[in-house]
Amino acid sequence: MNAPEEFDVIVVGGGPAGSTAATLIADQGHRVVLLEKERFPRYQIGESLLPATVHGVCRLLGADEEIRRAGFTTKRGGSFRWGTSPDPWNFLFALSPELSGPTSYAYQVDRMTFDDILLRNAARHGVEVREESAALEAVTTNGRVTGLVYSDPSGVRRELAAAHVVDASGSTGRLHGAAGGTRHYSDFFQNLAVFGYFAGGGRMPEPDAGNILCAAFDEGWLWYIPLREDLTSVGAVLNHDQAPRIQADREGTLRESIQRCGIVRDLLGDTERITEGTYGSVRVRRDYSYANTRFWAPGITLIGDAACFIDPVFSTGVHLATYSGLLAARSVNSVLAGELSEERAFGEFEGRYRREYAVFYEFLAAFYDMRQREETYFWTARKVTNMQAEDMQAFATLVAGASSAEAALVGADTLAQRFGSSSAELTGAVERTGAARTTSGERMTELFRAPVVADVMAEMNRIQRRGATGPAAGEAPLLDGGLVPSADGRHWVEPDAAPA
Repeated sequence: MNAPEEFDVIVVGGGPAGSTAATLIADQGHRVVLLEKERFPRYQIGESLLPATVHGVCRLLGADEEIRRAGFTTKRGGSFRWGTSPDPWNFLFALSPELSGPTSYAYQVDRMTFDDILLRNAARHGVEVREESAALEAVTTNGRVTGLVYSDPSGVRRELAAAHVVDASGSTGRLHGAAGGTRHYSDFFQNLAVFGYFAGGGRMPEPDAGNILCAAFDEGWLWYIPLREDLTSVGAVLNHDQAPRIQADREGTLRESIQRCGIVRDLLGDTERITEGTYGSVRVRRDYSYANTRFWAPGITLIGDAACFIDPVFSTGVHLATYSGLLAARSVNSVLAGELSEERAFGEFEGRYRREYAVFYEFLAAFYDMRQREETYFWTARKVTNMQAEDMQAFATLVAGASSAEAALVGADTLAQRFGSSSAELTGAVERTGAARTTSGERMTELFRAPVVADVMAEMNRIQRRGATGPAAGEAPLLDGGLVPSADGRHWVEPDAAPA
């Protein structure tokens, strides 16, 4: 190899996490190179977005108008056939006090198009994008990551040097070990998803036609995502012990799951599965939730699925990706500008990211624990009372330092009790909310009064509000003794230095 090329920052991975971080760092005049192992556009799962991504992060990136023009299906929330009631109920963005108004919607997206928009937007902002370039290993000098080795489109090994490396290479990337931690998998969230695409299908009644539908059945749950009038994503989430069955017959397992779930079966009717082209395969994804014990080390930061992954039932994938990209960019920009020490800036990054992971983890544990009509192995195993003490303690350790989880550190028994209380609160709120056809606004806001829901919406609300109305005067730190975003949203500042 020749002498390494030098940049200020290397970003690995061209998905939403990497594109977000690269764009916001390049906006500050830094030399940024982004390595992507594939050639875009490329297929990716994770098609249901949340408003904080659309109206908060994408607006900060300057990509919101292009996304609006792409013609993606509009969703006003999610519809769920989940719990004891046979009728579906809604989680509507407009009914959150923070999300009401003109930004109370998100999109169902074709990720090939959405991810390509963000990557090309990064290039327009000055990022040097190198596709078909796979990161192979980190380069470390005196305990600090100072660059990496990658394989170019011709298979030639090349070296890059930089002040900082941002790893957004996903769950299968090779760099996360350079942060010095280990990856812990949750015993509670170990699922397999088998999914395919159908040429249309029915829709929920208006105005919910664009909503994602998540429907529980005896062996797991199904997602039903209306991507276009002629394209619907349908997937079955099953226990990990179903792997042999799925491997033996992917198509049959998906079909059998659909037949066991009345609402999805009825919506699909005789709609045919697409069997050719990009959407022609029945795919399998291992939805094992995990988090690394370290999200950063000197010279490297882990974001998106490189850092952690949480169960997809609440459409959190792209949110956590873009959110972590935003946090990392603020930290990198602050350090490169000499405004904050690495420990101070990345301590804020890690604290906020772990907090977001923690509140979603608790919310999803409560969500799975809600009283179900089915008393089968899948649902019994997902009762909070059946969480293993080791998993509880591992969760408490993983979120250590996140303000919302400090109470969890007193022990697994207390954590189990808290998760159980959250589940009871969520169950009661859903029952008071009523079916999706409920028209009473007062009843439908019950969900947002449940503390576990308020926690999971808090930071998303802040990001969305900042995108819609600009920075809030006197914004308080999210973490005890923490930092706040700068006025332009691209740096961290001490609270007493923020504009009043």
